Amino acid sequence: MDNECTFITGAAGLVGSHLIEYLHKKKTGINIVATYYRPTIRLSDIKAPVKMVECDVRYFSHLYMLIDQYRPNIIFHLAAQSYPTVSWERPAETMEINAIGTINLFEAIKFLRKKNNSYNPTVIVACSSAEYGASLTPENIPVKEITPLLPLHPYGVSKVCQDLLSFQYFANDGIKAIRARIFNTTGPRKINDVVSDFTKRAVLVKRRIEKKIKVGNLNTSRAILDVRDLVVALVLLAEKGKPGEVYNISGEKVYRVSEILDIIQDILKIELPVEIDENLLRPVDEAVIFGDSSKLKHDTGWEQKIPLQETISDMINYWEDILP
Repeated sequence: MDNECTFITGAAGLVGSHLIEYLHKKKTGINIVATYYRPTIRLSDIKAPVKMVECDVRYFSHLYMLIDQYRPNIIFHLAAQSYPTVSWERPAETMEINAIGTINLFEAIKFLRKKNNSYNPTVIVACSSAEYGASLTPENIPVKEITPLLPLHPYGVSKVCQDLLSFQYFANDGIKAIRARIFNTTGPRKINDVVSDFTKRAVLVKRRIEKKIKVGNLNTSRAILDVRDLVVALVLLAEKGKPGEVYNISGEKVYRVSEILDIIQDILKIELPVEIDENLLRPVDEAVIFGDSSKLKHDTGWEQKIPLQETISDMINYWEDILP
């Protein structure tokens, strides 16, 4: 990738920010162009030189202009409305961002090919374990890529659309799309997932700003991956993945949500009182989410390296640095 352009949509989120830093550290001479809209992180958290451009992927013309201007050879398509709870409240917006945004990206590539038929970027599309939905049953765990896609919320449906659109553009137009079905991922800068909520509130309890940690369903189980392991997998897919294929990217150990609280208490050496918050309970919630990443390992040599205890410790340190 030396002296070439990598283009990242949705770069002002957890994954995008860490991906920028990893690419900057790993690759010399790389030109990174990153788009963002409604950041979920502080842009100042990104500790690497990068050209940041505001771009709403729902609108074709600006996205096409950027693809035409920079002609990236690698595209990481991360832009999304990525919260299942928000998708219940705003299903049409979720579908528009995730599905129409993906169409706009691939159509921009197609349109550019009319001017330059040799243009042929590799596109890594960030899909989701939420696509499996009702297939996440004990007999299917850990789920393989061939497991039926039966999403249980509008977000999951939108990611199925994104996933299958990516395959369609590969099959019909020869665009080198690679689909990454990402399982539960967290790390420093993450917001609005169970680990980030628990670590943030634990720091506030420790500082006596809050008295209790509000929780939802503590009985679900999740394989949890550190975002820094995830971005390594995404880059390896860009280098070694097979166009047209789909790859699970999952943590290798399953934790009950209640165990996350135990780890936080052990690190902080305090007891954390909890309170059930009805607003944190989803209408439908997968009992266990755990994927089989053997295909990814076989094709790219990827392996998970960061244990959950380290991830949680780093997240606690992050909140301690930025919270008042």
